[in-house]
Amino acid sequence: MDQTHSIAALVIHRLVREAEGASRVELRTAPNPLDDAAARLMERLCRHFAERPGKGYGHFEADERNFPMPGLVRRLVRERSLDFAAFSAETLAHLQQRVDEDAVDENGYVLVARVTVFGADCLYFALLQETLGTVISDGLAIHDSPHLDFSGLQVAGRIDLNAWQAGAERYIAFLKGRGDVAGWFKRFLGCTDVVIALKETKKLVETLSHFADTQQLDAPARDELLERAHLVLEQMHDSGAPVDLAAVAGQVFPDAPQKLVETLEDEALDLASGFVPDRRALRPLIRFKAAAQDWKLEFERSGLRSGTVQYDPANNTLVLTNVPEGLRKVLLEG
Repeated sequence: MDQTHSIAALVIHRLVREAEGASRVELRTAPNPLDDAAARLMERLCRHFAERPGKGYGHFEADERNFPMPGLVRRLVRERSLDFAAFSAETLAHLQQRVDEDAVDENGYVLVARVTVFGADCLYFALLQETLGTVISDGLAIHDSPHLDFSGLQVAGRIDLNAWQAGAERYIAFLKGRGDVAGWFKRFLGCTDVVIALKETKKLVETLSHFADTQQLDAPARDELLERAHLVLEQMHDSGAPVDLAAVAGQVFPDAPQKLVETLEDEALDLASGFVPDRRALRPLIRFKAAAQDWKLEFERSGLRSGTVQYDPANNTLVLTNVPEGLRKVLLEG
């Protein structure tokens, strides 16, 4: 792997879903060799996981009897009473139980790995499936060739062990996938969702404002972008619709939505999707608010365009027009 990734351990098992009855597993008893092929596999998985939209975030459930993952992680990392092969085997047994209990129609290769990613010590879990590709042999003959389907990755999760040991609020991330995939896999991870709408909305608003500042837009275009963002998120609040980052980008920046998608889905941002925007955090998109020792001021962004609020950068002054009659009288009397 490159300098940003380092594999400590990797095990591949197989989960087989029978046509009827319980699933079965093919268990690898020892970790896979950490060779170049393993490094390429993990580099692709880490990249696809980071780039995939629609992730959920959370922390461990307190009920370890019904959610054994936190106890397994503690035995691996803190107590060191489990080696990695035994840890992966126990997590595989737990995953198989969740699949059978929920009658989930899933099968494939179960990857369990411990990887350092950008300095963070992480556990990765993924259910990888095969797809059929085509290769050309030395004799220029055409052959079918099965390979792992990363583009169709739906079941994967990551536990940030540094954040977990530091007592962070969120240290588990998982793909939400299609349908009810997230439900059974989230329970396998022992994860309680932590999506605080107000905090996530503030983070989203700050990111949108920063994005608008970096796009070299003229003032009217920048204002329109932020006003569109306010309208879109306020409509989601009113309807109770959860945030879909790709959908937000498409409506807020329709000329080049992928640029905004890449910003919103930046792994370092850890911005959740699936929360309903909190209206209290939306006002900065359309309203300026400031205070000095002798005054407080709040006005709509549209006031700058209409001329009711005028800023003179040369003198660093604001001029307010159309002063309400009540305020005018108070000022004259004062």
